[in-house]
Amino acid sequence: MTWMDRISLFQPLDYVALAGVFVAWFGLTWVIEHANPKRPSVSHLMAQYRREWMAQMITRQPRVFDAQMISTLRQSTAFFASTSVIALGGTLALLGNSERLSTVVADLALTDLPTVAWEFKMLLPIIFLTDGFLKFVWSNRLFGYCSVLMAAVPNEVDDPRAPVLAHKAAEINITAARSFNRGLRSLYFALASLGWVIGPIMLGFTVVFTVVIVWRREFTSQSRRILLENGAL
Repeated sequence: MTWMDRISLFQPLDYVALAGVFVAWFGLTWVIEHANPKRPSVSHLMAQYRREWMAQMITRQPRVFDAQMISTLRQSTAFFASTSVIALGGTLALLGNSERLSTVVADLALTDLPTVAWEFKMLLPIIFLTDGFLKFVWSNRLFGYCSVLMAAVPNEVDDPRAPVLAHKAAEINITAARSFNRGLRSLYFALASLGWVIGPIMLGFTVVFTVVIVWRREFTSQSRRILLENGAL
């Protein structure tokens, strides 16, 4: 089967829905990370608290609490990286048993498509899972960099290098958190992309549902209101 034959297996609505997935994915990330300062996202608010954390670390003696916090963050990234690999392996295993997959999804979608069409649809969650895994691994490494910078901050409060190194540690911490959040969004969209198995309309519904959930958590959630109480840092 040539590429043209495979392309002809899908309707124009499939390509519209597929384009919508990536537009929503990139667009949501851009809106969250470039939010209006007058209406900041939870990610922006937490970035301010991370800077304050590193500033407070300079005078905290001993710094056992800070080390434990970084260790916890690294464990979280390692957990989600492992989860992404397991989910990726399961999805690839489904592709290895494509005949059974096509039988099951044909009953759900009520359509009769060849096996290659279902295999192509399963590539979408694989893309998101792979991206999520890479983001979590990079986040884990950045938190490792942050721990090294934190250890380099002098114990003497009056040392002029302390604020500079603490600021660097804060920015690396924020970058690691940004990568972690992007990985989480990739997992969200990996789940949403499974809607394509049923059809393009269901894919559109699951993507819109995912966007609404993430948007609410970043801009209208109770946790955001708590962070804004008495003014942000």
